[in-house]
Amino acid sequence: MLSFLQSPLIKYGIVGLIGTVFHFALLVLLVEWGGLHPIAGSATGFIAVLILSYFLNVIWTFTDASEKRTIRQFIKYTIVSCSGLLLNTAVMYAAVELAHLPYLIGQCIITVIVPVHNYVLNRRWTFRTYGQRKGVQE
Repeated sequence: MLSFLQSPLIKYGIVGLIGTVFHFALLVLLVEWGGLHPIAGSATGFIAVLILSYFLNVIWTFTDASEKRTIRQFIKYTIVSCSGLLLNTAVMYAAVELAHLPYLIGQCIITVIVPVHNYVLNRRWTFRTYGQRKGVQE
């Protein structure tokens, strides 16, 4: 019945959705009730979601990864997440400043590109399995 939930891509999307909701909730909490500046609140939310998403992906999405969970793996995950943030910024800049598109159109483009980028890098680099290292097909 819920066999589609076995797909790492679907799991990754669900973790991303959870992270997005958590980020927005934490941002509103920190800005509206905590008096934090929105930039600081967003950065704090990014860091919190980075940690939350890493652990959700470790225990649920990429459970087939044979590599032990190490600080090195977390650093790889952080690098991928930060590269996604840079890609997010570059796409938004290109959409709004260069193409003169409404920012919501830019965000829609980002919503397609960045999660795919992050998933591929995390699947092939951060959480790769032994078979993937040796060139064996999954």
